Amino acid sequence: MRMFLFLGAINGFLAVALGAFGAHGLEGKLTERMMDVWEKAVDYQMFHSVGLFVTAFAANLWRDSKLVKWAGIMMLIGIILFSGSLYALSTSGITVLGFITPFGGVSFLVGWALLGLAALRN
Repeated sequence: MRMFLFLGAINGFLAVALGAFGAHGLEGKLTERMMDVWEKAVDYQMFHSVGLFVTAFAANLWRDSKLVKWAGIMMLIGIILFSGSLYALSTSGITVLGFITPFGGVSFLVGWALLGLAALRN
């Protein structure tokens, strides 16, 4: 699916840009702990950008697989919830945002599980 390739590319671009912004634009403005949180968000966004590429190639192999489609959707939701909440937490200091992060982590897990299940079925 071209959409997952596009989403993977956009998220990869954003991960590099946000990583550079964190390293240069936020240096000295965030505590070391919050910089670590920012970097964790960047890492997971990049890992799952690659996951979206894998999903795109799997969708091309198994064109009728709803499992693959949902795997990509769950990875995208995971990026938004997990990385998004960590970006917001690290820059705002609003700790309640940390309650959103596990939902993103579960979305990542579901996405990978669905991709694995699609591989077994196809």
